[in-house]
Amino acid sequence: MTLIETERSEDQAGIRAVHLAAFPTPLEADLVDRLRDNGRAMVSLVAREGDKIAGHVLFSPVTVHDVAGGNDAAISHGLGLAPVAVLPVFQRRGVGAALVEAGLAGCRESATPFVVVLGKPAYYARFGFEPASRYRLDSEYNAGDAFQVLLLQADALPAQGGLVRYGDEFAGLG
Repeated sequence: MTLIETERSEDQAGIRAVHLAAFPTPLEADLVDRLRDNGRAMVSLVAREGDKIAGHVLFSPVTVHDVAGGNDAAISHGLGLAPVAVLPVFQRRGVGAALVEAGLAGCRESATPFVVVLGKPAYYARFGFEPASRYRLDSEYNAGDAFQVLLLQADALPAQGGLVRYGDEFAGLG
């Protein structure tokens, strides 16, 4: 049975191992470490299978900027879901979905107005994500419909839309 709970300090090595096993490069594992070290891991959950960490999800701050207005001011704040990883042996068993669902519940509890993700639309639609372009939002990564948003509060986004920026820790990942 999978247990989802908040990351603890003693989980850090296991979390890193999950990301190293789930991705072809250490970029995501390094990203998690940077976000944690900089105090930007707002929701960080692990999936446990017995005494083993089977998966991890992290949500960190993002801002919507009014680039059309010319002043590039941050006009809205939310969270970005990235990354999520599951050990290969536990993939395709619902562990990733359980992590995302629990993470979104944590976002709702903390009164997060919206969450963005860059991922497969067919996968994230099941959680209520929609193409961010419907809200006139774009990302720095030119991701098209892979860039998605989930509104957790009505009127969470500026009517004019904007450019969503992730934290500096994401530099070099695009």
